[in-house]
Amino acid sequence: MNFSAKKGRIGILGGISHESTIRYYELILKEYYQRCGDYYYPEIIIFSLDFQRFTDYEDKKDMKGYVQYIMEGIRSLEKAGVDFILMAANSPHSVFFQIEKAATVPLLSIVCVTAEKAASEGRKSLLLLGISYTMQSKFYQQTCAAYGIEVNPPSPEHQEIINTIIFDELVIGVFTEESKQKLLQIISSYEVDGVILGCTELPLLLTQEDTTVPLYDTLHLHATAALEYALG
Repeated sequence: MNFSAKKGRIGILGGISHESTIRYYELILKEYYQRCGDYYYPEIIIFSLDFQRFTDYEDKKDMKGYVQYIMEGIRSLEKAGVDFILMAANSPHSVFFQIEKAATVPLLSIVCVTAEKAASEGRKSLLLLGISYTMQSKFYQQTCAAYGIEVNPPSPEHQEIINTIIFDELVIGVFTEESKQKLLQIISSYEVDGVILGCTELPLLLTQEDTTVPLYDTLHLHATAALEYALG
């Protein structure tokens, strides 16, 4: 791969949480080497948000403060000279179009790359797993509807279980077989074509090897799309 063929710097808005941000960085570079076999890795700039502050805005439904804080990170990445940005989490995509409109460089949507993948495989009905904020929002439903895909969250009781596993375990790097089995039991409760792992920590615990139900690993799809964009 000729260095001159690259688009340049990838900007990652991360820290939400650090566990998945680390995985984004690792995946992009490992995938590059597998494809190209050299060390002309794409340049990557990471701006790590304050996870608790970010989560507080979500919990309080303070959308003005939420957008303003996300934009602080976006502006920092822009000043660092990135060519495009990915927000390394699902939940900030609830305000993706506001952020995209205000940004001066392109943004790569985790929701769009997931919807495109599911549509290419003929999916029509998907279960959405994630934090409560994501499961109770409509941004996945709105985007996937344009691809002819219906997206539904699990029951309130199941949402509470999933949210607790994410915030009490996954974001701090705790991965247990008990929690994996809880998630698999939840998935088996629904008749769907597939499952959106709509929190970038969920693929750290669940993989396709764990179930015959198609899983859409949003972290991997997003990171791979970022590499493809960087390589033009």
